Amino acid sequence: MTPPETPAINSGNTSPADLSCPEATRIEKLRKRAEFLSAARARRQGTGGMMVQARFRDDGTVTIGVGFTCSKKVGNSVARNRAKRRLREVARLLLPSLGKPGWDYVLIGRFEATARRPFADLQGDLRYALKKLHP
Repeated sequence: MTPPETPAINSGNTSPADLSCPEATRIEKLRKRAEFLSAARARRQGTGGMMVQARFRDDGTVTIGVGFTCSKKVGNSVARNRAKRRLREVARLLLPSLGKPGWDYVLIGRFEATARRPFADLQGDLRYALKKLHP
């Protein structure tokens, strides 16, 4: 028996058959600097392992946008890439069910905390942040 597939964060080349189902909500990566800057001016919630910025796009789309960033404060390139990989996996697992369509989320890594925090705690951090950002 194979485990059920969870949707991957894609670049928007595929479209799900049924967008009304939360599991079928398409997640697209934020790519433009303007999208990151718009999210930076919107709501934010800090947790022990990450900072989450969230913005409602109000453009009528039903996709969830997600971006990841780690500054040099997080560490060298190895530490930054490890932190971003962990953030991508947490987002892949939780945003299809907990994220809201039409919203953009930016997950920002924290110095040493993102890379070293237990994965279950990172998941709890994202759940907590989304609960606070969407009352």
